Amino acid sequence: MHKKWVVAFLILLAVVLCFLPARPFIAQNAGRGALAAQPAPRGPGGRALLGPRAGEKGVWQGDGRLVNNPNSYEPRASANVPLHIDNVPLQPWARAMVNERHAEFLRYEPHARCKASGGPREFVTPYGFEIVEMPELQRIYIFDIGGPHSFRTIYMDGRKHPKDVIPSFYGDSIGHWESDTLIIDAVGFNEKFWTNRDGLPHTNQLHLIEKFTRVDLNTLKYEVTVDDPGAYTAPWTSGFNLRWTDGLELFEYVCQDNNHFPESVFTNDGPVIRAAH
Repeated sequence: MHKKWVVAFLILLAVVLCFLPARPFIAQNAGRGALAAQPAPRGPGGRALLGPRAGEKGVWQGDGRLVNNPNSYEPRASANVPLHIDNVPLQPWARAMVNERHAEFLRYEPHARCKASGGPREFVTPYGFEIVEMPELQRIYIFDIGGPHSFRTIYMDGRKHPKDVIPSFYGDSIGHWESDTLIIDAVGFNEKFWTNRDGLPHTNQLHLIEKFTRVDLNTLKYEVTVDDPGAYTAPWTSGFNLRWTDGLELFEYVCQDNNHFPESVFTNDGPVIRAAH
């Protein structure tokens, strides 16, 4: 009789556990990761480094999104982003363009055709990117590996933006430090690229304030405020984290060489989704 009660109890317990909400594996291990996180490396002056320590190597990688868009061509990629697409102050034409771009699975994104991409899109590129600080030149360089394999210059000498800046893919970037945070003010963008993987448009009036903070050895916090009166009714802010990949470094990558991405992913009749390799 006692055994029957034990069996019945175990069956009831199993049923209850089945209906309890499952905790994601990442959430279960979040505490362990936080305890195991190592502090950000620091340079001779005591400020956190955005690149590797002397004699080491590594790059930043990530696949960040700025908005949560249930109608995205890949909605799961943005499901955990706090900012919902409905709360982005898009002008009507810009919102219609977002919907059209996702309906086409971002088919016409210039990045896949080896065009440089300024703004947040620069940091969501295959194989990552490297931040190189050159204090003797009062400049910081951001080198991209995948995509167009290009670089961006941030001037740290206190200069102002040129009055007649020539529009370009990366714009004109001036920066300064506030404690461990690098703050970049960027203007002068052309309209030949997409600034993000969310399909959000911009105009040549785009003005970005970007903040980079290395919160620990393996995490770089990226925050961006977008101010573009040509596409939005008000400035707005979002961001994402990037992960450090130790042991990797820049290598030669020629996007234009044998680039079959457009025709391998899309046909003339529309997008064809294929398994990633």
